[in-house]
Amino acid sequence: MFALFAVGELPADLLYGLAAVAILFLGLVFWWLTVRVIPNDKVGVVEKLWSPKGSVTDGRIVALDDEAGYQATLLRGGLHFGFWRWQYRIHVAPLVTVPQGQIGYVYARDGEPLPPSQTLGRVVECNHFQDARAFLAREGEEARHGQRGRQRAILREGVYAINPAAFVVMTENGVYILPHLLDAQEKNAVKAWHDQLARCGGFQPVVIGGSSRTGETEVHDDLIGVVTVHDGPSLPPGEIIAPAVGTEPDGASYHNNYQDPEAFLLAAGRRGRQSAPLTDGTYFINRWFASVELVAKTVVPIGHVGVVVSYVGRAGRDVSGTGFRHGERVQEGERGVWERPLGPGKYPFNVYAGQVILVPTTNFVLHWITGKTEAHKFDEALRSIDLVTRDAYEPLLPLSVVVHIDYQRAPSVIQRFGDVKKLITQSIDPMLSAYFRDVAHKKTMLQLLHERDQIQAEARAELRDRFREFDVECVDVLIGKPIAQEKDVKIEQLLEQLRMRQLSIEQLETYERQKTAAEKLRTLNEAQAQAAVQVQLTNARADIQIAESRGEAELARARKQSEQMVVTAEAELARAKRQAEQTVVTAEAHAKERVLAGRGEGQKALQIGLAEAAVVLRKVAAYGDPRLYAAALLADRLANSAQPLVPERMFVSGANGETGSVAGGPLGALLTLLLGEKTGIGSFAESPEAAEFKTECDKLAREATEALAGK
Repeated sequence: MFALFAVGELPADLLYGLAAVAILFLGLVFWWLTVRVIPNDKVGVVEKLWSPKGSVTDGRIVALDDEAGYQATLLRGGLHFGFWRWQYRIHVAPLVTVPQGQIGYVYARDGEPLPPSQTLGRVVECNHFQDARAFLAREGEEARHGQRGRQRAILREGVYAINPAAFVVMTENGVYILPHLLDAQEKNAVKAWHDQLARCGGFQPVVIGGSSRTGETEVHDDLIGVVTVHDGPSLPPGEIIAPAVGTEPDGASYHNNYQDPEAFLLAAGRRGRQSAPLTDGTYFINRWFASVELVAKTVVPIGHVGVVVSYVGRAGRDVSGTGFRHGERVQEGERGVWERPLGPGKYPFNVYAGQVILVPTTNFVLHWITGKTEAHKFDEALRSIDLVTRDAYEPLLPLSVVVHIDYQRAPSVIQRFGDVKKLITQSIDPMLSAYFRDVAHKKTMLQLLHERDQIQAEARAELRDRFREFDVECVDVLIGKPIAQEKDVKIEQLLEQLRMRQLSIEQLETYERQKTAAEKLRTLNEAQAQAAVQVQLTNARADIQIAESRGEAELARARKQSEQMVVTAEAELARAKRQAEQTVVTAEAHAKERVLAGRGEGQKALQIGLAEAAVVLRKVAAYGDPRLYAAALLADRLANSAQPLVPERMFVSGANGETGSVAGGPLGALLTLLLGEKTGIGSFAESPEAAEFKTECDKLAREATEALAGK
């Protein structure tokens, strides 16, 4: 009663105000109880706390038939009515954002369980996981329903309204989940997946052939991608590489380089390492479905060929012939050694599907020299060949061999030996060592040194024939100087003896050449001296010519004078003869007169005449030869002559080139002969006049002697 009275007593304005406040309060309460506001950059996950239809069954997490639990439908930005707080709980979550050029991965918490042979959930039409009902619906028996677990489909760059109650989305920036929804085990699994994807670069597309920057250096990768698929049927027994499938761009099963997992599996693709690699380009590949290993392209350099040994392919027919039993050689695409090698170039060859063995086609050198090897390393296991000669020396022979392999025979070499190094170590090295040991057994150490050219030529011809048996060509064999083994001094002693012997020969040759050089030097010195005194020599030759001219003039003058003297001597001799005759006649006359006139005067005159005749005869007898007497008379006349017979001084070159008197040289001999001829010495002595003169003198002497005896 009191309350009613009190209200009735209140003013009308106050009543209206209280009513308005009550209505506003009731409206606010109703608003709070039924209206939900979702921001435009977020989504609302509806959780139904209770429902007349009960909770979800069959292991489901998301309610599709209005059961209690997390609902498949999301609330987008705006006002939403009818969600009573005592029945619904709204969880606000951000929109899923995949940054530009990145990949988002999805883990479905609900859906059909995966079969044992399947790794990832299949791809279904669900608007990129934004329609959870379409992903989980069970309409029709042939409908493809989503499967729980990690999904094959990926999210490309963009913003997605995805229900975090049904899907967990992982991007490089984080994980989109409802924190209270996952237990600790599921959170740890999601974190492990995210870390694994971050380590392998799974949030980034696969870029092959691009450029990367290391510090300040830009590196251009020259790689290919070897793909390993982690889902699909397993490989059949005996296979190690999955064959290429779905590679035709126009085909229905074209998977576009593993970017469409469903098309790959539809084309009967197998899990495991794939034979078809990825070449240069950018690929958005689900790393849960396929991992990519970057390997270098196979480069066959110039001067080489690449022999392919394929590990995959169908069994081929052996093309090497029935007479060749060193393995099979097959056509391209078949398993085995390919008949046709790869030429120089770059190839996107999958190194897990086969092997490319490089074989040099240019000439290369192999050194059998301890401690020496070429860049190709084929000869790193080779050593100098130890020999034993016929005279028991044990040298080491350094050897180099130039080898060539025909590019067409390269597959047969690899088919027979496996690689070039095995060819050298297993065949060429033993054969070559045995050959040179056999040669050394037949040669002495000196022959091994001196006949190196001959041994080298014979080895070249012999080894060429033997190398052809291994499909290898021996271009040349180069033998080095045999060297002694460690602590072996016998070879050095032998070489020292050879050096001493050769040194002696060289010294003899040196001495001969020095002798020749000395003679040449003497000739040079004489020529230089002669050139130095050329003026004096010229003047001397002029003086000699002048002296010779003067000598010839004097000789001519002396010849005339000698001729005059000879004539004078002959005249004097004739006068002396006449005087003697006259004296004898006068003496006889006087004697007769004296005899007739008077004995005394006649005897005296006769004695005087006989005395004079006897004096003349004694002079002639004293000389022993009338010619000497005539010469004495000539000499006396010449001595008393006012004109000299020859010049007082004359220098004439003798036979030995020295200066001397006239009597000493050829000119003196000539003058002597001429003087003898002119004076009668020689030719005159042999003349009839000289003989007559001697007879008369002898007769006169006898008469004078008889006269004296008669007296």
